[in-house]
Amino acid sequence: MRRTRPFATLFAVTLLSACAGTQLPPLPPLLPEPAPPPPAESDPGFDFDLIIENGRIVDGTGSAWFYGDVAVKDGRIARVTPGGLLRGATASERVDAAGHVVSPGFIDIQSQSRYALLSGDSRVISKVTQGITTEIMGEGTTTAPINPAHLNPLGDDPSEADRQAWLFSGERGFDQWLRAMEARGTSVNQGSFLGGGTLRAYAVGSRMGEASPAELDTMKAVVRRAMEDGAFGVATALIYVPGNFASTEELVEVATAMAPYGGVYITHLRSEANNLLEAIDEAIEIGTRGKVPVEIFHLKAGGQDNWPKTAQAIMKIDSARAAGVDVQANMYPYVAGSTGLTSCFPPSASANGRLFRNLADVEGRARIRAEIENQTEDWENLCALSKPSGVLLLGFGNAENRRRYSGRYLDDVAREFGKDWIETAMDLVLDERQRIGTVFFMMSEDNVRLQIQQPWMKFGTDAGGVDPRTTTALIHPRSYGTYTRILGRYVREQRVVPLEDAIRKMSSAVATRLSITDRGVIREGFYADIVIFDPETVIDRATYQDPHQVSEGIRDVFVNGVAVVRGGEHTGAKPGMIVRGPGYRP
Repeated sequence: MRRTRPFATLFAVTLLSACAGTQLPPLPPLLPEPAPPPPAESDPGFDFDLIIENGRIVDGTGSAWFYGDVAVKDGRIARVTPGGLLRGATASERVDAAGHVVSPGFIDIQSQSRYALLSGDSRVISKVTQGITTEIMGEGTTTAPINPAHLNPLGDDPSEADRQAWLFSGERGFDQWLRAMEARGTSVNQGSFLGGGTLRAYAVGSRMGEASPAELDTMKAVVRRAMEDGAFGVATALIYVPGNFASTEELVEVATAMAPYGGVYITHLRSEANNLLEAIDEAIEIGTRGKVPVEIFHLKAGGQDNWPKTAQAIMKIDSARAAGVDVQANMYPYVAGSTGLTSCFPPSASANGRLFRNLADVEGRARIRAEIENQTEDWENLCALSKPSGVLLLGFGNAENRRRYSGRYLDDVAREFGKDWIETAMDLVLDERQRIGTVFFMMSEDNVRLQIQQPWMKFGTDAGGVDPRTTTALIHPRSYGTYTRILGRYVREQRVVPLEDAIRKMSSAVATRLSITDRGVIREGFYADIVIFDPETVIDRATYQDPHQVSEGIRDVFVNGVAVVRGGEHTGAKPGMIVRGPGYRP
Protein backbone atom coordinates (compact mmCIF):
# COMPACT_ATOMS: atom_id res chain seq x y z
CA MET A 1 0.00 0.00 0.00
CA ARG A 2 1.18 3.54 -0.64
CA ARG A 3 2.30 5.09 2.63
CA THR A 4 0.76 8.38 3.68
CA ARG A 5 2.02 10.63 6.42
CA PRO A 6 1.49 9.31 9.98
CA PHE A 7 -1.74 10.06 11.76
CA ALA A 8 -1.73 11.85 15.10
CA THR A 9 -3.57 10.63 18.14
CA LEU A 10 -7.27 10.13 17.59
CA PHE A 11 -9.20 11.43 20.55
CA ALA A 12 -12.45 9.81 21.64
CA VAL A 13 -15.53 11.07 19.83
CA THR A 14 -18.84 10.83 21.64
CA LEU A 15 -21.51 9.14 19.55
CA LEU A 16 -25.06 10.33 20.09
CA SER A 17 -28.35 9.61 18.34
CA ALA A 18 -28.83 10.79 14.77
CA CYS A 19 -30.08 14.33 14.11
CA ALA A 20 -32.37 14.52 11.07
CA GLY A 21 -31.91 17.46 8.74
CA THR A 22 -28.48 18.50 10.00
CA GLN A 23 -26.50 20.47 7.40
CA LEU A 24 -23.06 18.92 7.13
CA PRO A 25 -19.84 20.32 5.67
CA PRO A 26 -18.31 18.36 2.80
CA LEU A 27 -16.28 15.32 3.77
CA PRO A 28 -12.51 15.36 3.34
CA PRO A 29 -11.33 13.32 0.36
CA LEU A 30 -10.82 9.61 0.84
CA LEU A 31 -7.37 8.15 1.12
CA PRO A 32 -6.18 6.65 -2.17
CA GLU A 33 -7.37 3.13 -2.91
CA PRO A 34 -4.75 0.85 -1.30
CA ALA A 35 -2.24 -1.05 -3.36
CA PRO A 36 -0.56 -4.17 -1.96
CA PRO A 37 2.32 -3.22 0.35
CA PRO A 38 5.77 -3.83 -1.05
CA PRO A 39 7.18 -7.24 -0.14
CA ALA A 40 10.43 -7.72 1.67
CA GLU A 41 13.18 -6.52 -0.63
CA SER A 42 14.33 -9.33 -2.90
CA ASP A 43 17.76 -9.87 -4.40
CA PRO A 44 17.38 -11.11 -7.99
CA GLY A 45 20.63 -13.03 -7.59
CA PHE A 46 19.03 -15.44 -5.09
CA ASP A 47 16.33 -18.07 -5.45
CA PHE A 48 14.62 -16.97 -2.22
CA ASP A 49 14.68 -14.15 0.27
CA LEU A 50 14.72 -16.47 3.27
CA ILE A 51 15.13 -20.17 3.98
CA ILE A 52 14.22 -21.57 7.40
CA GLU A 53 15.80 -25.00 7.75
CA ASN A 54 16.17 -27.91 10.17
CA GLY A 55 13.01 -27.10 12.14
CA ARG A 56 10.08 -29.21 13.27
CA ILE A 57 7.24 -27.88 11.16
CA VAL A 58 3.81 -27.74 12.79
CA ASP A 59 1.86 -26.48 9.82
CA GLY A 60 -1.30 -25.27 11.60
CA THR A 61 -3.71 -27.81 10.15
CA GLY A 62 -3.53 -30.16 13.12
CA SER A 63 -1.41 -32.64 11.20
CA ALA A 64 1.58 -34.26 12.91
CA TRP A 65 4.84 -32.30 12.93
CA PHE A 66 7.62 -33.16 10.50
CA TYR A 67 11.20 -32.07 9.88
CA GLY A 68 11.20 -29.66 7.01
CA ASP A 69 12.42 -26.46 5.41
CA VAL A 70 10.48 -23.34 4.44
CA ALA A 71 11.47 -20.88 1.73
CA VAL A 72 10.07 -17.33 1.52
CA LYS A 73 9.96 -15.08 -1.54
CA ASP A 74 8.28 -11.67 -1.90
CA GLY A 75 6.53 -11.94 1.45
CA ARG A 76 4.94 -15.33 0.80
CA ILE A 77 5.84 -18.93 1.46
CA ALA A 78 7.36 -20.20 -1.78
CA ARG A 79 8.38 -23.76 -0.84
CA VAL A 80 7.71 -26.22 1.99
CA THR A 81 9.86 -29.33 1.66
CA PRO A 82 11.17 -32.25 3.70
CA GLY A 83 14.31 -31.37 5.60
CA GLY A 84 17.42 -30.91 3.48
CA LEU A 85 15.80 -30.48 0.07
CA LEU A 86 16.59 -26.77 -0.07
CA ARG A 87 20.32 -27.13 0.63
CA GLY A 88 21.16 -26.39 -2.98
CA ALA A 89 18.92 -23.33 -3.19
CA THR A 90 20.30 -19.84 -2.71
CA ALA A 91 18.77 -17.28 -0.35
CA SER A 92 19.49 -13.81 0.94
CA GLU A 93 19.35 -15.31 4.42
CA ARG A 94 19.25 -18.77 5.94
CA VAL A 95 17.87 -19.33 9.44
CA ASP A 96 18.74 -22.48 11.35
CA ALA A 97 15.68 -23.66 13.32
CA ALA A 98 17.29 -26.82 14.72
CA GLY A 99 15.69 -27.77 18.04
CA HIS A 100 12.81 -25.38 17.38
CA VAL A 101 9.24 -25.54 16.12
CA VAL A 102 8.32 -23.61 12.97
CA SER A 103 4.62 -22.72 13.01
CA PRO A 104 2.18 -20.25 11.46
CA GLY A 105 1.88 -16.90 13.19
CA PHE A 106 -0.86 -16.77 15.80
CA ILE A 107 -4.10 -14.94 14.95
CA ASP A 108 -5.61 -13.13 17.95
CA ILE A 109 -9.36 -13.29 17.40
CA GLN A 110 -10.04 -10.89 20.29
CA SER A 111 -7.50 -8.09 20.22
CA GLN A 112 -7.88 -4.78 22.02
CA SER A 113 -4.93 -3.10 20.26
CA ARG A 114 -6.90 -0.54 18.25
CA TYR A 115 -5.53 2.45 20.18
CA ALA A 116 -1.94 1.22 19.93
CA LEU A 117 -2.22 0.52 16.21
CA LEU A 118 -3.87 3.85 15.37
CA SER A 119 -2.14 6.33 17.63
CA GLY A 120 0.16 4.54 20.09
CA ASP A 121 3.09 2.15 19.90
CA SER A 122 2.17 0.13 16.83
CA ARG A 123 5.02 -2.32 17.44
CA VAL A 124 2.70 -3.98 20.02
CA ILE A 125 5.73 -5.63 21.62
CA SER A 126 3.83 -7.65 24.23
CA LYS A 127 1.82 -9.30 21.45
CA VAL A 128 4.47 -10.14 18.84
CA THR A 129 6.84 -11.53 21.48
CA GLN A 130 4.24 -14.19 22.23
CA GLY A 131 3.99 -15.08 18.54
CA ILE A 132 0.99 -13.02 17.42
CA THR A 133 1.18 -11.88 13.80
CA THR A 134 -2.45 -10.85 13.14
CA GLU A 135 -4.83 -8.98 15.44
CA ILE A 136 -8.62 -9.00 14.98
CA MET A 137 -10.40 -6.22 16.85
CA GLY A 138 -13.96 -5.08 17.44
CA GLU A 139 -15.38 -6.54 20.66
CA GLY A 140 -18.34 -4.22 21.23
CA THR A 141 -16.57 -1.06 20.10
CA THR A 142 -14.64 0.11 17.06
CA THR A 143 -13.06 3.44 16.21
CA ALA A 144 -15.27 3.71 13.14
CA PRO A 145 -17.68 4.45 11.65
CA ILE A 146 -18.62 7.77 13.20
CA ASN A 147 -21.99 9.41 12.59
CA PRO A 148 -21.23 12.70 10.80
CA ALA A 149 -24.33 14.28 12.33
CA HIS A 150 -22.48 14.52 15.64
CA LEU A 151 -19.25 16.14 14.51
CA ASN A 152 -18.22 19.76 14.67
CA PRO A 153 -18.02 21.50 11.29
CA LEU A 154 -14.47 21.75 9.98
CA GLY A 155 -13.23 25.31 10.10
CA ASP A 156 -10.29 26.92 8.29
CA ASP A 157 -7.76 25.32 10.61
CA PRO A 158 -9.24 22.04 11.92
CA SER A 159 -7.50 20.03 14.60
CA GLU A 160 -6.00 16.70 13.66
CA ALA A 161 -8.55 14.95 15.88
CA ASP A 162 -11.47 16.67 14.14
CA ARG A 163 -9.99 15.95 10.73
CA GLN A 164 -9.61 12.28 11.51
CA ALA A 165 -13.09 12.10 13.00
CA TRP A 166 -14.48 13.35 9.70
CA LEU A 167 -12.26 10.92 7.83
CA PHE A 168 -13.85 8.00 9.70
CA SER A 169 -17.40 9.24 9.08
CA GLY A 170 -19.33 8.87 5.90
CA GLU A 171 -20.00 5.74 3.88
CA ARG A 172 -16.43 4.34 3.89
CA GLY A 173 -15.45 5.29 7.44
CA PHE A 174 -14.67 1.72 8.49
CA ASP A 175 -12.36 1.28 5.48
CA GLN A 176 -10.65 4.60 6.22
CA TRP A 177 -9.94 3.46 9.79
CA LEU A 178 -8.31 0.20 8.63
CA ARG A 179 -6.21 2.07 6.11
CA ALA A 180 -5.20 4.71 8.65
CA MET A 181 -3.70 2.00 10.88
CA GLU A 182 -1.83 0.45 7.97
CA ALA A 183 -0.58 3.86 6.84
CA ARG A 184 1.10 4.42 10.22
CA GLY A 185 2.98 1.17 9.92
CA THR A 186 2.25 -1.76 12.24
CA SER A 187 4.23 -4.82 13.29
CA VAL A 188 1.15 -7.04 12.94
CA ASN A 189 -1.58 -7.49 10.38
CA GLN A 190 -4.85 -5.93 11.45
CA GLY A 191 -8.54 -6.49 10.79
CA SER A 192 -11.76 -6.01 12.69
CA PHE A 193 -15.38 -6.82 13.27
CA LEU A 194 -17.84 -3.92 13.43
CA GLY A 195 -18.43 -3.13 17.10
CA GLY A 196 -22.06 -3.69 18.05
CA GLY A 197 -21.98 -0.88 20.62
CA THR A 198 -20.54 1.51 18.04
CA LEU A 199 -23.24 0.44 15.62
CA ARG A 200 -26.03 1.12 18.09
CA ALA A 201 -24.52 4.42 19.20
CA TYR A 202 -24.31 5.52 15.54
CA ALA A 203 -28.08 5.27 15.17
CA VAL A 204 -29.57 5.32 18.68
CA GLY A 205 -27.00 6.90 20.98
CA SER A 206 -26.65 5.78 24.59
CA ARG A 207 -30.33 5.76 25.52
CA MET A 208 -32.08 2.66 26.79
CA GLY A 209 -34.99 1.11 24.92
CA GLU A 210 -35.87 -0.36 21.56
CA ALA A 211 -34.50 1.09 18.36
CA SER A 212 -37.15 2.70 16.19
CA PRO A 213 -37.78 1.32 12.68
CA ALA A 214 -35.85 4.25 11.19
CA GLU A 215 -32.93 3.70 13.58
CA LEU A 216 -32.91 -0.02 12.78
CA ASP A 217 -32.77 0.78 9.06
CA THR A 218 -29.79 3.03 9.75
CA MET A 219 -28.02 0.25 11.63
CA LYS A 220 -28.56 -2.23 8.83
CA ALA A 221 -27.20 0.25 6.29
CA VAL A 222 -24.11 0.82 8.45
CA VAL A 223 -23.61 -2.96 8.73
CA ARG A 224 -23.77 -3.41 4.98
CA ARG A 225 -21.24 -0.65 4.37
CA ALA A 226 -18.85 -2.01 7.03
CA MET A 227 -19.05 -5.50 5.55
CA GLU A 228 -18.20 -4.06 2.13
CA ASP A 229 -15.27 -2.29 3.81
CA GLY A 230 -13.96 -5.64 5.04
CA ALA A 231 -15.48 -6.18 8.50
CA PHE A 232 -15.60 -9.83 9.53
CA GLY A 233 -19.08 -9.44 10.96
CA VAL A 234 -20.66 -7.74 13.96
CA ALA A 235 -19.20 -8.12 17.46
CA THR A 236 -21.45 -7.41 20.43
CA ALA A 237 -20.56 -6.96 24.08
CA LEU A 238 -23.90 -7.39 25.80
CA ILE A 239 -22.87 -6.49 29.34
CA TYR A 240 -21.72 -2.99 28.38
CA VAL A 241 -23.64 0.20 27.61
CA PRO A 242 -25.02 0.77 25.00
CA GLY A 243 -24.68 -2.77 23.66
CA ASN A 244 -26.73 -4.30 26.46
CA PHE A 245 -29.69 -2.11 25.49
CA ALA A 246 -30.05 -4.07 22.24
CA SER A 247 -32.83 -6.68 22.21
CA THR A 248 -32.64 -10.14 20.66
CA GLU A 249 -34.95 -8.98 17.87
CA GLU A 250 -32.71 -6.02 17.08
CA LEU A 251 -29.65 -8.27 16.89
CA VAL A 252 -31.44 -10.72 14.59
CA GLU A 253 -32.11 -7.84 12.20
CA VAL A 254 -28.46 -6.79 12.40
CA ALA A 255 -27.39 -10.37 11.66
CA THR A 256 -29.59 -10.61 8.58
CA ALA A 257 -27.92 -7.49 7.18
CA MET A 258 -24.46 -9.09 7.28
CA ALA A 259 -25.52 -12.58 6.18
CA PRO A 260 -25.15 -11.94 2.42
CA TYR A 261 -21.51 -10.89 3.01
CA GLY A 262 -20.36 -14.03 4.86
CA GLY A 263 -20.34 -12.27 8.23
CA VAL A 264 -19.95 -13.92 11.64
CA TYR A 265 -21.96 -12.91 14.70
CA ILE A 266 -19.40 -12.88 17.52
CA THR A 267 -20.49 -11.98 21.03
CA HIS A 268 -19.52 -11.30 24.59
CA LEU A 269 -22.61 -13.03 25.93
CA ARG A 270 -25.32 -11.19 27.84
CA SER A 271 -24.40 -13.37 30.82
CA GLU A 272 -21.31 -15.39 31.66
CA ALA A 273 -22.55 -16.40 35.08
CA ASN A 274 -26.04 -16.95 36.49
CA ASN A 275 -27.72 -16.91 33.06
CA LEU A 276 -24.86 -18.36 31.02
CA LEU A 277 -26.89 -21.14 29.44
CA GLU A 278 -29.76 -18.81 28.56
CA ALA A 279 -27.27 -16.37 27.02
CA ILE A 280 -25.86 -19.13 24.82
CA ASP A 281 -29.43 -19.89 23.74
CA GLU A 282 -29.89 -16.26 22.77
CA ALA A 283 -26.68 -16.22 20.72
CA ILE A 284 -27.73 -19.41 18.93
CA GLU A 285 -31.16 -17.91 18.23
CA ILE A 286 -29.61 -14.78 16.75
CA GLY A 287 -27.35 -16.81 14.49
CA THR A 288 -30.05 -19.26 13.45
CA ARG A 289 -32.66 -16.64 12.61
CA GLY A 290 -30.11 -14.29 11.07
CA LYS A 291 -28.55 -17.15 9.06
CA VAL A 292 -24.99 -16.44 10.21
CA PRO A 293 -22.36 -18.43 12.14
CA VAL A 294 -22.05 -17.74 15.88
CA GLU A 295 -18.79 -17.29 17.77
CA ILE A 296 -18.67 -16.78 21.55
CA PHE A 297 -15.98 -14.50 22.96
CA HIS A 298 -13.93 -15.82 25.93
CA LEU A 299 -16.31 -18.60 26.96
CA LYS A 300 -16.38 -18.91 30.74
CA ALA A 301 -18.58 -19.65 33.76
CA GLY A 302 -18.07 -16.81 36.23
CA GLY A 303 -18.58 -17.23 39.95
CA GLN A 304 -17.98 -20.43 41.93
CA ASP A 305 -21.68 -21.30 42.04
CA ASN A 306 -21.69 -21.33 38.25
CA TRP A 307 -18.58 -23.44 37.63
CA PRO A 308 -20.64 -26.62 36.97
CA LYS A 309 -22.28 -24.80 34.06
CA THR A 310 -19.11 -25.07 31.97
CA ALA A 311 -19.77 -28.73 31.26
CA GLN A 312 -23.39 -27.89 30.50
CA ALA A 313 -22.34 -25.08 28.16
CA ILE A 314 -20.05 -27.47 26.29
CA MET A 315 -22.87 -29.99 25.95
CA LYS A 316 -25.21 -27.26 24.71
CA ILE A 317 -22.73 -26.18 22.04
CA ASP A 318 -22.04 -29.80 21.04
CA SER A 319 -25.77 -30.48 20.77
CA ALA A 320 -26.35 -27.38 18.67
CA ARG A 321 -23.50 -28.34 16.35
CA ALA A 322 -24.86 -31.88 16.03
CA ALA A 323 -28.16 -30.33 14.97
CA GLY A 324 -26.43 -28.31 12.25
CA VAL A 325 -25.96 -24.96 14.02
CA ASP A 326 -22.54 -23.40 13.37
CA VAL A 327 -21.61 -22.21 16.87
CA GLN A 328 -18.04 -22.11 18.18
CA ALA A 329 -16.09 -20.26 20.87
CA ASN A 330 -12.74 -18.88 21.92
CA MET A 331 -11.04 -18.30 25.29
CA TYR A 332 -8.00 -17.07 27.18
CA PRO A 333 -6.16 -19.42 29.57
CA TYR A 334 -6.63 -17.55 32.86
CA VAL A 335 -8.97 -17.83 35.83
CA ALA A 336 -9.40 -14.05 35.95
CA GLY A 337 -10.94 -11.68 33.44
CA SER A 338 -10.43 -7.96 33.15
CA THR A 339 -12.71 -5.05 32.41
CA GLY A 340 -13.79 -1.81 34.08
CA LEU A 341 -14.84 -1.45 37.70
CA THR A 342 -17.95 0.20 36.24
CA SER A 343 -19.15 -3.30 35.31
CA CYS A 344 -20.19 -3.59 38.96
CA PHE A 345 -22.85 -0.91 38.38
CA PRO A 346 -26.25 -1.48 36.71
CA PRO A 347 -26.58 -0.41 33.05
CA SER A 348 -29.10 2.27 34.00
CA ALA A 349 -26.32 4.09 35.88
CA SER A 350 -24.62 4.89 32.56
CA ALA A 351 -27.69 5.47 30.39
CA ASN A 352 -27.64 8.67 28.34
CA GLY A 353 -24.01 9.26 29.31
CA ARG A 354 -24.92 10.30 32.87
CA LEU A 355 -22.75 7.92 34.95
CA PHE A 356 -20.58 10.51 36.68
CA ARG A 357 -23.52 12.86 37.19
CA ASN A 358 -25.46 10.02 38.82
CA LEU A 359 -22.51 9.09 41.06
CA ALA A 360 -22.17 12.71 42.19
CA ASP A 361 -25.88 13.09 42.94
CA VAL A 362 -27.21 11.85 46.29
CA GLU A 363 -30.43 10.50 44.81
CA GLY A 364 -28.67 9.07 41.75
CA ARG A 365 -26.16 7.25 43.94
CA ALA A 366 -28.95 5.90 46.12
CA ARG A 367 -30.71 4.48 43.05
CA ILE A 368 -27.51 2.76 41.92
CA ARG A 369 -27.00 1.25 45.37
CA ALA A 370 -30.59 0.04 45.50
CA GLU A 371 -30.23 -1.71 42.13
CA ILE A 372 -27.01 -3.40 43.27
CA GLU A 373 -28.45 -4.56 46.59
CA ASN A 374 -31.79 -5.66 45.15
CA GLN A 375 -30.88 -6.75 41.65
CA THR A 376 -33.93 -7.39 39.50
CA GLU A 377 -32.71 -6.23 36.09
CA ASP A 378 -30.86 -8.78 33.95
CA TRP A 379 -27.24 -7.62 34.25
CA GLU A 380 -23.94 -9.08 35.43
CA ASN A 381 -22.40 -7.69 38.65
CA LEU A 382 -18.77 -8.81 38.43
CA CYS A 383 -17.93 -7.56 41.92
CA ALA A 384 -20.62 -9.78 43.41
CA LEU A 385 -19.49 -12.75 41.30
CA SER A 386 -15.83 -12.34 42.21
CA LYS A 387 -16.52 -11.06 45.73
CA PRO A 388 -14.61 -7.91 46.77
CA SER A 389 -11.66 -10.05 47.85
CA GLY A 390 -11.28 -11.19 44.22
CA VAL A 391 -11.47 -7.73 42.63
CA LEU A 392 -7.94 -6.49 41.85
CA LEU A 393 -7.76 -2.75 41.10
CA LEU A 394 -5.23 -1.76 38.42
CA GLY A 395 -6.04 0.99 35.95
CA PHE A 396 -5.84 4.30 37.80
CA GLY A 397 -5.13 7.48 35.85
CA ASN A 398 -4.47 9.78 38.79
CA ALA A 399 -0.86 9.37 39.95
CA GLU A 400 -1.74 9.53 43.65
CA ASN A 401 -4.53 6.98 43.25
CA ARG A 402 -2.18 4.76 41.29
CA ARG A 403 0.41 4.94 44.07
CA ARG A 404 -2.09 4.20 46.83
CA TYR A 405 -4.53 1.72 45.30
CA SER A 406 -3.08 0.03 42.21
CA GLY A 407 -2.44 -3.67 42.83
CA ARG A 408 -4.77 -3.82 45.85
CA TYR A 409 -8.06 -5.67 46.23
CA LEU A 410 -11.36 -3.88 46.58
CA ASP A 411 -12.11 -5.25 50.05
CA ASP A 412 -8.72 -3.97 51.28
CA VAL A 413 -9.34 -0.46 49.95
CA ALA A 414 -12.88 -0.51 51.38
CA ARG A 415 -11.47 -1.21 54.84
CA GLU A 416 -9.16 1.77 54.47
CA PHE A 417 -12.11 3.95 53.41
CA GLY A 418 -14.22 2.65 56.29
CA LYS A 419 -17.04 1.92 53.83
CA ASP A 420 -18.59 -1.08 52.11
CA TRP A 421 -17.41 -2.12 48.65
CA ILE A 422 -20.35 -0.45 46.88
CA GLU A 423 -19.59 3.03 48.25
CA THR A 424 -15.86 2.47 47.74
CA ALA A 425 -16.31 1.51 44.09
CA MET A 426 -18.55 4.52 43.45
CA ASP A 427 -16.08 6.86 45.17
CA LEU A 428 -13.14 5.55 43.14
CA VAL A 429 -14.91 5.76 39.78
CA LEU A 430 -16.22 9.25 40.49
CA ASP A 431 -12.79 10.46 41.58
CA GLU A 432 -11.12 8.98 38.51
CA ARG A 433 -13.98 9.82 36.13
CA GLN A 434 -13.14 6.72 34.12
CA ARG A 435 -13.95 3.00 34.19
CA ILE A 436 -10.79 1.91 36.14
CA GLY A 437 -9.28 -1.24 34.64
CA THR A 438 -9.88 -4.12 37.06
CA VAL A 439 -9.11 -7.84 37.22
CA PHE A 440 -11.90 -10.14 38.42
CA PHE A 441 -10.98 -13.61 39.75
CA MET A 442 -14.04 -15.74 39.11
CA MET A 443 -13.20 -18.82 36.99
CA SER A 444 -12.03 -22.38 37.65
CA GLU A 445 -8.69 -23.82 36.56
CA ASP A 446 -10.34 -27.19 35.92
CA ASN A 447 -12.75 -25.49 33.54
CA VAL A 448 -9.90 -23.75 31.73
CA ARG A 449 -8.32 -27.13 31.01
CA LEU A 450 -11.66 -28.63 29.97
CA GLN A 451 -12.38 -25.82 27.53
CA ILE A 452 -8.93 -25.95 25.93
CA GLN A 453 -9.65 -29.54 24.88
CA GLN A 454 -12.80 -28.78 22.89
CA PRO A 455 -12.35 -29.17 19.11
CA TRP A 456 -14.27 -25.98 18.31
CA MET A 457 -12.26 -23.83 20.73
CA LYS A 458 -9.89 -21.08 19.60
CA PHE A 459 -7.69 -18.67 21.55
CA GLY A 460 -7.62 -14.88 21.92
CA THR A 461 -6.04 -12.43 24.34
CA ASP A 462 -8.83 -9.88 24.94
CA ALA A 463 -5.92 -7.49 25.42
CA GLY A 464 -3.98 -4.71 23.76
CA GLY A 465 -0.30 -4.63 22.94
CA VAL A 466 2.09 -2.57 25.07
CA ASP A 467 5.80 -1.83 25.43
CA PRO A 468 7.28 -3.23 28.67
CA ARG A 469 9.96 -0.54 28.69
CA THR A 470 7.55 2.38 28.81
CA THR A 471 4.30 1.08 30.30
CA THR A 472 4.10 1.28 34.08
CA ALA A 473 0.41 0.72 34.84
CA LEU A 474 -0.56 -2.75 36.01
CA ILE A 475 -2.51 -4.74 33.43
CA HIS A 476 -3.80 -8.27 32.97
CA PRO A 477 -0.88 -10.62 32.13
CA ARG A 478 -2.75 -11.95 29.10
CA SER A 479 -1.34 -8.95 27.18
CA TYR A 480 2.02 -10.73 27.31
CA GLY A 481 1.44 -14.42 27.86
CA THR A 482 -1.78 -15.88 26.43
CA TYR A 483 -0.22 -18.06 23.72
CA THR A 484 3.01 -18.93 25.50
CA ARG A 485 1.04 -19.91 28.59
CA ILE A 486 -0.88 -22.43 26.50
CA LEU A 487 2.26 -23.78 24.83
CA GLY A 488 4.27 -23.97 28.04
CA ARG A 489 1.80 -24.88 30.76
CA TYR A 490 -1.05 -26.67 29.02
CA VAL A 491 0.85 -28.38 26.18
CA ARG A 492 4.30 -29.16 27.60
CA GLU A 493 3.80 -29.30 31.36
CA GLN A 494 0.23 -30.53 31.80
CA ARG A 495 -0.29 -32.27 28.43
CA VAL A 496 -3.87 -31.02 28.22
CA VAL A 497 -3.73 -30.94 24.41
CA PRO A 498 -1.16 -32.00 21.82
CA LEU A 499 1.11 -29.33 20.36
CA GLU A 500 -0.39 -29.72 16.89
CA ASP A 501 -3.93 -29.12 18.14
CA ALA A 502 -2.92 -26.09 20.18
CA ILE A 503 -1.21 -24.52 17.15
CA ARG A 504 -4.27 -25.23 14.99
CA LYS A 505 -6.49 -23.41 17.50
CA MET A 506 -4.09 -20.44 17.42
CA SER A 507 -3.84 -20.18 13.65
CA SER A 508 -5.82 -22.01 10.96
CA ALA A 509 -8.92 -22.45 13.12
CA VAL A 510 -9.22 -18.67 13.39
CA ALA A 511 -8.36 -18.11 9.72
CA THR A 512 -10.99 -20.64 8.65
CA ARG A 513 -13.58 -19.12 10.97
CA LEU A 514 -13.04 -15.67 9.48
CA SER A 515 -12.62 -16.80 5.85
CA ILE A 516 -9.00 -15.61 5.75
CA THR A 517 -7.78 -17.77 2.90
CA ASP A 518 -4.07 -16.96 2.74
CA ARG A 519 -2.87 -17.02 6.35
CA GLY A 520 -2.82 -19.41 9.29
CA VAL A 521 -1.03 -22.35 7.64
CA ILE A 522 2.56 -23.08 6.60
CA ARG A 523 1.60 -23.64 3.00
CA GLU A 524 3.00 -22.59 -0.36
CA GLY A 525 1.38 -19.38 -1.61
CA PHE A 526 0.32 -18.22 1.85
CA TYR A 527 1.69 -15.05 3.42
CA ALA A 528 4.86 -15.75 5.40
CA ASP A 529 3.56 -15.16 8.93
CA ILE A 530 5.88 -17.53 10.78
CA VAL A 531 6.91 -18.19 14.39
CA ILE A 532 10.05 -20.05 15.48
CA PHE A 533 9.97 -21.15 19.11
CA ASP A 534 11.68 -23.57 21.48
CA PRO A 535 9.08 -26.12 22.65
CA GLU A 536 11.21 -27.00 25.69
CA THR A 537 11.46 -23.47 27.08
CA VAL A 538 8.45 -21.52 25.75
CA ILE A 539 6.50 -20.09 28.70
CA ASP A 540 4.71 -16.98 29.92
CA ARG A 541 6.45 -14.86 32.56
CA ALA A 542 3.86 -12.13 33.13
CA THR A 543 1.97 -12.24 36.44
CA TYR A 544 -0.80 -10.16 37.97
CA GLN A 545 1.67 -8.50 40.33
CA ASP A 546 4.43 -8.07 37.72
CA PRO A 547 2.79 -8.18 34.29
CA HIS A 548 5.37 -6.37 32.16
CA GLN A 549 7.51 -9.38 31.32
CA VAL A 550 7.80 -10.70 27.79
CA SER A 551 7.49 -14.40 27.18
CA GLU A 552 10.38 -16.83 26.93
CA GLY A 553 11.06 -19.25 24.11
CA ILE A 554 9.68 -17.25 21.17
CA ARG A 555 12.88 -16.75 19.19
CA ASP A 556 11.87 -15.31 15.81
CA VAL A 557 8.64 -13.92 14.38
CA PHE A 558 8.10 -13.02 10.72
CA VAL A 559 5.15 -10.98 9.41
CA ASN A 560 4.69 -11.04 5.64
CA GLY A 561 8.21 -12.41 5.39
CA VAL A 562 9.81 -9.61 7.43
CA ALA A 563 11.42 -10.31 10.81
CA VAL A 564 9.71 -8.37 13.60
CA VAL A 565 11.28 -10.43 16.40
CA ARG A 566 14.83 -11.81 16.34
CA GLY A 567 16.32 -13.65 19.28
CA GLY A 568 13.33 -12.59 21.38
CA GLU A 569 13.90 -8.87 20.67
CA HIS A 570 11.73 -6.60 18.55
CA THR A 571 13.49 -5.47 15.37
CA GLY A 572 11.46 -2.30 14.93
CA ALA A 573 10.01 -3.52 11.63
CA LYS A 574 6.39 -2.68 10.76
CA PRO A 575 5.36 -4.79 7.76
CA GLY A 576 1.72 -5.32 8.83
CA MET A 577 -1.13 -5.34 6.31
CA ILE A 578 -4.91 -5.01 6.42
CA VAL A 579 -6.78 -8.31 6.63
CA ARG A 580 -10.40 -8.11 5.48
CA GLY A 581 -13.53 -10.23 5.61
CA PRO A 582 -15.04 -12.08 2.65
CA GLY A 583 -17.60 -9.35 1.90
CA TYR A 584 -14.95 -6.76 1.04
CA ARG A 585 -15.77 -4.70 -2.05
CA PRO A 586 -13.02 -2.23 -3.03
